[in-house]
Amino acid sequence: MSKALLLDIGNTNIKFGLADKSGLFRSYSLPSTHNQTADSLGLYLLSLLQHAGTKPAELCAALASSVVPNLNPMLRKACADYLNLRLAFVPEDIPLPLENRYAEPTQVGADRLVGAFAARALYPEPASIICVDYGTATTFDCVEGNAYLGGLICPGVLSAASALASRTAKLPTVSLDVDPYGPYPGISTSTSMSHGFVFGFAAMTEGLCERLKKRLKGPCFVLGTGGFAVNLAVVTTSFDAVRADLLLEGLRLIFAKQ
Repeated sequence: MSKALLLDIGNTNIKFGLADKSGLFRSYSLPSTHNQTADSLGLYLLSLLQHAGTKPAELCAALASSVVPNLNPMLRKACADYLNLRLAFVPEDIPLPLENRYAEPTQVGADRLVGAFAARALYPEPASIICVDYGTATTFDCVEGNAYLGGLICPGVLSAASALASRTAKLPTVSLDVDPYGPYPGISTSTSMSHGFVFGFAAMTEGLCERLKKRLKGPCFVLGTGGFAVNLAVVTTSFDAVRADLLLEGLRLIFAKQ
């Protein structure tokens, strides 16, 4: 069966997925460091395939969503030189079947568009969808019918935690462990910070989703994605569903349509 290499190229990590047309069967994550070369990335791809028990000859396509333009040429070269594949970027090389109503359509991050497309493809019934993605930034993207309307951009969980730790002398690094029985007044700095971040982002999600629902046609479906969505799902009822690898799934769905 033909397989595809999928790349979700973000500011913090590059997520690599291996899929066939029936589903995603392996995924990996690599820091998005800017000192990579085409050779280092190509060798990583070969080791990834070896670990997954997949030969380069089994791959028939490579698709990517990227918000890090500087990495794109190196990844294109790595795929060409080491896998003999042309890396196609979405939506630049492969347009999405989703109306883009952003005032300047080219200014929307590819990750936001692919996530919105995947959300609508996976959940076609609701009139509207809010897709909440916890990445380097936290984004709330709104889909109504088959149109991407835009959304909100807020601080990311890890970005906010790193900024706080770097600007304060006495505060420790934030632990994002989830206590389902919280929040309660912390009796230590670490607990105060952990509960502040976890339940603060839960409250932000709840509040913004309720406000956005008032602007959208109902019924409205809320989909959480990104690793932290799984944590927050323990302490909030905002989500109707959680798909941690939504962007890779979106790329897989595009591959399945080819």
